[in-house]
Amino acid sequence: MSGLESLEALSSAPAAEAAPVHVQKLDAHGRAYATGKRKNAIARVWVKPGTGKITVNDKEFAAYFARPVLQMVLNQPIVAANRVGQYDVVATVVGGGLSGQAGAVRHGISKALTYYEPALRGVLKSGGFLTRDS
Repeated sequence: MSGLESLEALSSAPAAEAAPVHVQKLDAHGRAYATGKRKNAIARVWVKPGTGKITVNDKEFAAYFARPVLQMVLNQPIVAANRVGQYDVVATVVGGGLSGQAGAVRHGISKALTYYEPALRGVLKSGGFLTRDS
């Protein structure tokens, strides 16, 4: 009978645990912070509710990343999440070239958006914005 009892105990064991619930992570100023990386570039990114202003290394992002394709790379996660004009982004980025820096800021924006709005994680993950390159 002990074999039957152990079989019943195994069959009544709970199935795999539910997926973890992601919670909002904000600092004392109400901002979400994340670090983004690509190639040799590392970006520190803060996201807060605002008017859509993006600042990189104390410059307007269009002045720092003059090439339109790099500006598009920065905006991709915000456009994919349908949050254009809703968040202000402040980033400091070091290392690498401009393309790597743009990718690092994009990665940081994506991570910070998921920390501010955990519901966006699925959209950004399916777009590949949360994956760090090798």
